[in-house]
Amino acid sequence: MKVEFSVNGEPRTVDVPGDKPVLWVVREDLKLTASKFGCGIGQCGACTVLLDGNMTRSCGLPVSAVAGREITTLEGADDAVAKAVRDAWRALDVVQCGYCQSGQMMSAIALLRSNPSPDNAAIDAAMSGNLCRCATYQRIRKAIHQAAGELGGAA
Repeated sequence: MKVEFSVNGEPRTVDVPGDKPVLWVVREDLKLTASKFGCGIGQCGACTVLLDGNMTRSCGLPVSAVAGREITTLEGADDAVAKAVRDAWRALDVVQCGYCQSGQMMSAIALLRSNPSPDNAAIDAAMSGNLCRCATYQRIRKAIHQAAGELGGAA
């Protein structure tokens, strides 16, 4: 099945089975490897991408569902919010093993785009679907607050 969509602002066409998960299309066919396979059932958040600007788990989403839509991976997240999140992640040394961090960062980007001044409860709610085996949750929360502050939101 040929499916046309956009990834990181570039039009793409893939010829794959319509039920192939977006995660595997992005990783295998388009060679964008920031999004990771974690659980395969959309529960851990390692595969998080933005679909039309909204946080989406890509491991269970069939590519046929994204026809005509826009996917953003961490490789293509390049606005002020994404930059602030990346800068905060680096400054606070959030990453430990790093496996989940692409999904964590994409969720943080989606959160800050919709809520530029999140409090702890909003952060915890938005990030609750992203699991971190290294338990860097406190650093993640602190980095989101720092990124919000850099963007002019409450810190």
